[in-house]
Parts: sequence; structure tokens; C-alpha cells
Amino acid sequence: MHGYTFFHRASRAFHDHPSISKLLVLFTISSGGLVAFSDAKPSHSVSAGAFQGDFKKKRVVVLGTGWAGTSFLKSLKNPSYDVQVVSPRNYFAFTPLLPSVTNGTVEARSIVEPIRNIVKKKDFDVQFREAECLKIDAVNKRVYCQSTQDTNLGGKEEFSIEYDYLVVAMGARSNTFNTPGVVENCHFLKEVEDAQRIRRTVIDCFERASLPSVSEEERKRLLHFVVVGGGPTGVEFAAELHDFVVEDISHLYPTVKDHVKITLLEAGDHILNMFDKRITAFAEEKFQRDGIDLKTGSMVVKVTDNEISTKLMKTGETQSVPYGMVVWSTGIGTRPIIMDFMNQIGQTNRRVLATDEWLRVEGCDSIYALGDCATINQRKIMEDVAAIFSKADKNQSGTLNVNDFKYVINDVCERYPQVELYLKKKQLKNIVDLLKNSNGNAQNESIKLDIERFKLALSEVDSQMKNLPATAQVAAQQGSYLANCFNRMEECENNPEGPLRFRGAGRHRFHPFRYKHFGQFAPLGGEQTAAQLPGDWISIGHSTQWLWYSVYASKLVSWRTRMLVISDWGRRFVFGRDSSRI
Repeated sequence: MHGYTFFHRASRAFHDHPSISKLLVLFTISSGGLVAFSDAKPSHSVSAGAFQGDFKKKRVVVLGTGWAGTSFLKSLKNPSYDVQVVSPRNYFAFTPLLPSVTNGTVEARSIVEPIRNIVKKKDFDVQFREAECLKIDAVNKRVYCQSTQDTNLGGKEEFSIEYDYLVVAMGARSNTFNTPGVVENCHFLKEVEDAQRIRRTVIDCFERASLPSVSEEERKRLLHFVVVGGGPTGVEFAAELHDFVVEDISHLYPTVKDHVKITLLEAGDHILNMFDKRITAFAEEKFQRDGIDLKTGSMVVKVTDNEISTKLMKTGETQSVPYGMVVWSTGIGTRPIIMDFMNQIGQTNRRVLATDEWLRVEGCDSIYALGDCATINQRKIMEDVAAIFSKADKNQSGTLNVNDFKYVINDVCERYPQVELYLKKKQLKNIVDLLKNSNGNAQNESIKLDIERFKLALSEVDSQMKNLPATAQVAAQQGSYLANCFNRMEECENNPEGPLRFRGAGRHRFHPFRYKHFGQFAPLGGEQTAAQLPGDWISIGHSTQWLWYSVYASKLVSWRTRMLVISDWGRRFVFGRDSSRI
């Protein structure tokens, strides 16, 4: 993910409010949240000619204001587009801090920025419409939407928007794996509203458990909090909830504090299995010390309104336990509209939309998809090995030497990132060494390879292909990349700068998207955090928690949200977390 700074906005604030008194009023208001107003008027249909001054502009419709969509909007600088944004939420939310919202460490308003505040800084007009996209019509290049606001007649207004380019950044929903009772009885942690609902439910459980008429058995049930999923979100929420109970709730509800139990269920053998084993081991040991009941190898098979049933993966034994609240955090699932669109374009039996390396939906030249709703369908090098050989064999001799291959080596490495991963695994410096080794002579520069030996040399490379993780970091980088492509669309029209087209003539217009990993954090509670940073650097402890504070503060989307979140952290250190049911 990228950090975003808004020096331009800060300068405007001081310009618009020159006196100190007005500046103090501004900051006083901002502590309660700024309100963004819009004079946009609803319309039943927005056609390509709706804005007469922009009739020559290409219309770009952006669906979603999450990490991918907001990153795209922030990085888009080319004024030659007519940009239309459609989202059911008129704000961007810094989702990595949602677990902190669930217990009052950070307030919900502190992590959101109105999308109109973001786009108003543009040198060109961006229209935002708070609506839900109902259908994507790829044939007629139109999206059908329904407003989230009720009309005077009680219904919700429906309208459609034509597009020249469509950017699908709608994110994903929680994956329930069709487990019975999950949707009806579990809490999720994908949206700001989810975090607020969890916060209210936690307080409700303690308030009900404090009533004198509640039996001892019912009190234990109410204060049993279950977290399903041992990924980063589930682990962080369990740790945050534990800190909330120990540091704040126990002093406010002393008569029921001994009945509190937190259980973390994970179907796999370990939690945080995407992290280094040292981090996984430390997290499991810390949870045991903190009294969090960690149950690995337990798959949830059913959830009722007061019991959760699990099956032990090793024995097949099923058991049910009562609970007061369940938080479900087991990965992502596809939104219904994305599933309908995939069926429309022939991408059936897939989990998410498939795109090429330029984030373009396969089979749709004018539609791009990024973030959690899509994945890059990385080409296998063995699918193009004959074309690569032919492109390198410029004299059509039927054999390649090392010097011949150097003509395409950079383009091969750029088009097929699995090559770099394979070389790293084999501890080879470059692909030339791989070709030499395949010939049994690592020193001879004059070796020659025919097509069969060339295939043999690259035969294992595709084994290192990996899908990108569904994280905010990936989505933000994709949004920024796509915006940069749109910014240079015209200048690259006749001057392609990308890699060679192995299955055609010339070069691709742009370099393909490449994800750069900047590391990941896993807050474990008790002011301790684990970090896995580039270069296999592992850091665990209190010092890493302060690194987490500084990194997250820098990545917040505006100076307003930075100030609010930092003030929330300070308030929590001085006064503790807020336990009111608001």
C-alpha cells in the first residue's frame, strides 16, 4: 500500500482560514468529523452526451471507493477523461484499523475520508454517485445502478451510465463457505459498519451478563467470544478484544470479568500461516500465555443463534459450544454482481475475475478489474516457449546461443515473474546461467540450444507461479499503476514502451503490472507486534509496535485522518478505551 500526503490541502486550509481563531474552529470541527456536501443532482440515465462541454472526452466509470478505486482516483491526473464514480459508500475507509474500531481504540470517523474530499483536489471534474451497481452490460458498455437513497415515493432511484472505459474495483465479501447459519448469526469485519456493530455487541454482552436475573451458565455463554479464522484479521481482532477486556472492561465489570473466554478457531494446523514460522510460533505461544483458547484443526460446520459446532480435522469428531458473539474472518468471497458478470463474459467456474498483466479483464478490452474482485491470470512461460524461441532466433537457424537469447532476456523476465522466483530458488544469478546449466556446461558462452533443450531448461519455471494476496497493499499498487497507464494513454499510443510481443509484432504499450511487497504486520496485543519485512527481516516485540504506529499513521489517506487517529491513540493511552454503547 502507498502512503498519501496532502500538502496541497494543508496549504489551502491555511489560505482559506488566515486567522488563528478560525484555524482553531476548523480543528475543533474536524475532531467531530468534516461533512462533505455535494450539489450533484440525481438522474435516471447518464448518457455520453450528458455534459456538453465534455462530449469529446473518454468516459471512465469507476465502481468502488475502496483501496483500489481510491488509489486510482488519487493518481489519475489526465484531464482528458470524464470520470464518473459509483459506490454505495461516499467515503474511503482505512480497513487495516477496523479491528481497532471494534474496541474503541480508534473511532470509526477517524479512519474514513469522504470521497468528495479526495476528488475535489483534481484539476478536472469528477462526478460521484452514491449507488449500488446492479449490472454490468459489457456489450452495450453500460452499467445499471440503484441509488442508496430513498425517493419521495419510498423506492430507490435506478439509472444507467455509459462508459468508454470501466474500472471494476468493487472488492469482495466475506467467504462463508456456505456454512449453515453463518450469515444469520455471525459478525463480519469487512466494513466500518461491521466494526461498529461488533463494538456494540461486545458491550451488550457484558451489560446483559451483569443483570442479576442471569444464571451462571447463561453468563458464561454471553461472555464467550469466538473468532473464526486464524489469518491476520482474526488474530488481530482476538488480540484487540483481549486487551480491551484486560485493560478496560475488567475494571468496569468486576463481577463478571472471571467469566470471559476468547476462543480462536482455525481449520489449518497453525495461525498466520502466510507469515514466517517464527512469527507463527511466537503468536501461538503468546495467545496461550494470554489465556486465549486457540483451537487449530477445527472447522466450523454449523452456527445457530447460541451455539457453534466444529469438526476436528484429525478425528472427525464434532462438538458444539455455546457463545455470546461470533466474528467470522475466513477469507474473501465473490460478490453476486461479479459472479453475474463473469458468467456473462464466459469466465465461469472461477473465484474472481481474471485479468491479464495489464489489469484488463480477459475478453473485454475496455474493462479493467483490480483489488479483491480480480486476480491476474499470469501466463505460463511454457505456453509461449516456442514463440520466445522464434523471437530470439532472429537468423532462423533453429538453435540459440547465449548471445541470441540476450536479445529477449529482459522481456522474458518482465513478462514472466515466475522466472525470477525460480532463479532465486535455484540460487542462480540470471536466466543465462539457467540455460548454461541445462546444457551441462556453466562456463561455455558458445553453447547452442535447440527448441527441445530450450523447453527442458524452462520446464520447471512455471512451478513458481503464485497469485497475489488479497491485501490493501496489492489493491493500492494496482490502482496507482492503472492510473499511470491512463495518464499516459495518448502519448504511448504510437510509442509503445512495454516488452516484446512474443505472439505478435512490436511491443506492448505499457510495462505489465508488478507488485512490490513492502512487508506485513501482525499486531498481537499487549503493545507487541510482529513484522515480516523485505529481505526476510523478522521483527517481534514492543519496538515493532511503534514501527506499526508510524507506518500506519503515514499510510492514512489525509492529514485529517492522521491527526484524528493519532489523537485517538493518545486518548487511549491517557484515558483508556471508550466502553459506551454508541
